[in-house]
Amino acid sequence: MTRSDAGAPALTGVGRRNLFALYLAIALPLLGLQMFGPVAAQELATAGIMVVGLAALHVGPRRNGLPVGERRSWRFMRAGAYLFVATSLIRLVLPGADGVTISTAMLVPDVLCLGAYGCVGYALTVMLRRRRAGEDDPARIDALLVGLAGAFVVWSFVIAPALVDSGMSPLRIVDALFPVIDVVLLVLVAQLLLAGGARQPALWLLVVAATAMFVGDVYFTLRNAQLVDISPRVIDTLFMLMFVALATAPMHKSMRSLTEPQRIVVRDLSRRRLLVIGLVVSVPTAVTSMMPAGNTVNDVVRTVLSVLLTLAVLARVVRSNNSRARAERASRRRATHDALTDLPNRELLAETVSSWGDRAAEENLEISLLFLDLDRFKHVNDRWGHQVGDELLCAVAARLTAQVRTQDLVCRIGGDEFVIALASPSHLRLAESLAERLLEEFARPFRLSVGDVVVSASIGLAKSHGGAHALELIRDADTAMYKAKGSGRNAVALFDTSLRDQVRDRVNLEQALRGAAERGELAVHFQPIVDVATGELDGFEALMRWQSPALGFVSPMEFIPVAEETGMIVEMGEWLLRESARQLVEWSLQRGAGARPLHVSVNVAVRQLRDGSLVRIVDEVLRETALPPSALWLEITESGVMENIEGTLLTLNALHALGVTLCIDDFGTGYSSLSYLQRLPVGIVKIDRSFVSRIGDGTNEPIVRAVLAMTHAMGHRVVAEGVETAEQRDWLRNQGCDLIQGWYYAKADRPENLTKWISPQVPA
Repeated sequence: MTRSDAGAPALTGVGRRNLFALYLAIALPLLGLQMFGPVAAQELATAGIMVVGLAALHVGPRRNGLPVGERRSWRFMRAGAYLFVATSLIRLVLPGADGVTISTAMLVPDVLCLGAYGCVGYALTVMLRRRRAGEDDPARIDALLVGLAGAFVVWSFVIAPALVDSGMSPLRIVDALFPVIDVVLLVLVAQLLLAGGARQPALWLLVVAATAMFVGDVYFTLRNAQLVDISPRVIDTLFMLMFVALATAPMHKSMRSLTEPQRIVVRDLSRRRLLVIGLVVSVPTAVTSMMPAGNTVNDVVRTVLSVLLTLAVLARVVRSNNSRARAERASRRRATHDALTDLPNRELLAETVSSWGDRAAEENLEISLLFLDLDRFKHVNDRWGHQVGDELLCAVAARLTAQVRTQDLVCRIGGDEFVIALASPSHLRLAESLAERLLEEFARPFRLSVGDVVVSASIGLAKSHGGAHALELIRDADTAMYKAKGSGRNAVALFDTSLRDQVRDRVNLEQALRGAAERGELAVHFQPIVDVATGELDGFEALMRWQSPALGFVSPMEFIPVAEETGMIVEMGEWLLRESARQLVEWSLQRGAGARPLHVSVNVAVRQLRDGSLVRIVDEVLRETALPPSALWLEITESGVMENIEGTLLTLNALHALGVTLCIDDFGTGYSSLSYLQRLPVGIVKIDRSFVSRIGDGTNEPIVRAVLAMTHAMGHRVVAEGVETAEQRDWLRNQGCDLIQGWYYAKADRPENLTKWISPQVPA
């Protein structure tokens, strides 16, 4: 390959087709001239075929865009072509090497020709290696069967008669080698053909080349042994056909598939393939039985080939059986093990715990499950990406496995959840000591590609003496784990039956909550927000309430967390937003154009912030209700923003662009970072009721005063929540608080009970 080969760009699809057509337009007429033209034109046609063929072997791989690293096979194919040309030239110029008369000079071109065959064979081997037939693919054994059958036929009808009739001279032995080598080449091509993947024109051209070479060599050997009377022109035409097919293959765009890994699909044995295998086995056996006994060498070779054929068929049967067994084992492992960590999964865990339970009573065993969940694992994925998250899961799996006994079972049952199963005498308290040891282990950093990462774990522990079903025990351990998370994370919780009642109640609540909005069970209550300086109504905070026919009135503290965890809050939040906007528009029309404009403040849950449709929904509500964007306040919590600050900022900026007012709710209970507050496009800060309730005893007054000063300095307005006394109202007014809400003015109530607040003439 020249230096220019490496950097030459591939032709476009049209250019490749034109070049391929141009080559055929030259090569095929030359081949026809070689076959049917006058004797004087044969040598000219042969020379032309070789010249354009060598050019095609140079140009094809480069012009079809084959990467430099994948051109090795074509370089050897090209080297073989040059040796073929050298063989033809020597036969022209070296006396006695033309094959017209038998002489030892014919050994020189024959040896070069053997080298050419070796180059072609190596090129095919490289192609086969790159296509990589699977270990379970029967292509190799089927190709071997074809090769052995071909070798048997060639030996029986070509080599053996040639050696017997013409003697064992060196020239005859060399001539006899060519059909044998051809069989090897046919085996390689058959593997390429049978190995699966795309059977493109370039591959079929190689099949044509190998077949033409084989037939030509057989005729050549038989003619030299004077066993058949065949024109040298026929043999030369076969070799030229081989040369044309060999050179045409790299010119076609499908030549890339010859060196590309193919997707191997092992299918059922087709009728055609079954017929070929049957003929391959039966024909040599029939020939061996019917042909008369010859000399000892001939009989031994035929017998050996027949035995090899039988062994090859046996090997195919064995391989097929082993392949099926491996496939079943692989399928079983995929079904019972986690693909990422290779730990047992939930299915194998259930099977193992069930088997332990069958002998627990007899052997006095206590079965313990430690259900482990990584705390805030989502933050790892959000900060470093899922690849680092997977890396952490594998590191956790390795550390857990290192802490247990060989008879214990460490499983990954999904996401960042792991389960450790133990069976031991109850008095040993192995599970408790293991849980405590694991908490200590998680205090050590995990060394990952991004550096040291520390992550804690919440562990739930459940035990059984064999009476509980495996899935029930897993569920109980899971329930205990949630208790550990609710206790502040990085803790161990032991399951008790009261937890099962809590889970049952939660499931009942979740089921009752589904579809509550459609059934008309949800209602919006509004709490007035008052301008503390003037006492005038400034707006309302919209609060969701639920009256269940089955459960009665359910506190928002109970159903809102369930709605957020299950994702129902997205649909419920949209309903709340639409109802609140509609009600405010109705009130604004009642108050008239000259009244003070009101706003409505609606809480936005964390799940809504993550949902990509929030901005669209807000825009739709504003358009449908014709509510001024400034009249809509959306309240977000500090902790909700901090879960994914970058992603949340995109949503908040898009909402701010619509013109709505953004509020930080419960300020002071979360991160309360001034740097983050500066980044957020908020206009309102709401001081949490926990700070307002201590006004008067001096405890939280410095904090409230600092918040007011800081937020006013940043240009934000402040709303104080939970105002219940005149003293709290007066102190907040004196400190410059802008707006207040709380039971001092009114509790949240239905719209029909708030009519006195709607009149613009009535001050608060």
